[in-house]
Amino acid sequence: MSAVSPDGDDVSKRATMIDIAKLCGVSQATVSLVLNGAPNARVSEATRVRVIEAAEALGYRKGHQHRVPEDRVRVIGLIIDEVSTTPFASQFLEGARDEAALQDVVIATFCTRGDPKIEAAALDMLLQHDIIGVLYASLVTRQLDAPDRLDGVPTILLNCYEARRRHLSVVPGDVAGGHAATAALLKAGHRRIAHLKGEDWIDAAREREQGYRQALTTWDVPIEDELVLTGGWTVDGGRALTEQLLDMDHPPTAIFCFNDRMAMGAYDAVRSRGLSVPGDMSIVGFDDEDLALYLVPPLSTVVLPHDEMARWAVGALMDHNAGLSAQRRTQKIKVECPLIERGSIAAPKVGARISAA
Repeated sequence: MSAVSPDGDDVSKRATMIDIAKLCGVSQATVSLVLNGAPNARVSEATRVRVIEAAEALGYRKGHQHRVPEDRVRVIGLIIDEVSTTPFASQFLEGARDEAALQDVVIATFCTRGDPKIEAAALDMLLQHDIIGVLYASLVTRQLDAPDRLDGVPTILLNCYEARRRHLSVVPGDVAGGHAATAALLKAGHRRIAHLKGEDWIDAAREREQGYRQALTTWDVPIEDELVLTGGWTVDGGRALTEQLLDMDHPPTAIFCFNDRMAMGAYDAVRSRGLSVPGDMSIVGFDDEDLALYLVPPLSTVVLPHDEMARWAVGALMDHNAGLSAQRRTQKIKVECPLIERGSIAAPKVGARISAA
């Protein structure tokens, strides 16, 4: 006998995201991004329309997919090394939690602080249960070796990856993000563009610089190494490096910063010289921290898509659990980092040079 909901629907016949994914020939993660209106989702308009039409045709109703017996709780484990040093960890946690909730799944989160003993205890607890899989996350994008105990367990490496490529991984598209940030300044007419880079040991710093260099090359703009300065990722670092640029005989007219905090420091340095953003100096950041919107003028920046990455990772585990996954376990997926243009980009002043005084 079919179960019937209070509104009279036959629960057993309700369409699920899996049904929509099968009909459209896409992944369940793509269906979820479309139906939940996930911001910054990189889904083509044709695919979006196809998913919506399939959902309507199948009578899909949000909130009722994947009904499970009341005595069974389905769990995905999220193991993350750190949650307190930046605001970005909350995007991992909230993205994974929100996506899992739509699938009637619970996220069990363990912050290990990189301690192998805590990590082992977390895995002990998770592997005692019939879990759907594990999200193994790093707050800083980096290469690592996942615990061997995850071999044979459906696992997604979130914001990290392995040289051995035993598990599917998802990371930000930092190269493309750096390219987009620099291209926005080039399109505004700038040809002398500085880059305040992060430390070389950081994957994101190397890749964002690579995107910067690729954009200049694409536009046939010479790369001037004197305009590429390294100095950490703090407000103070951004301020100090921008002061160095302003002291040059021929300062740049625009700056692409490794992150938004360095961009804040760049704002301070420009204003301390009696100059303005973007009138005298255009500035672009990276990460889209909350503070970026409240700078004056609001900072143009590139989104770090941690929320979308976490949603995608949960969807990929659900696809695997349902036998729908078309992805190779060894793939490294890169999620696009879109540019948000606000008020910090303008055309350079014609024939004008920035005074170092």
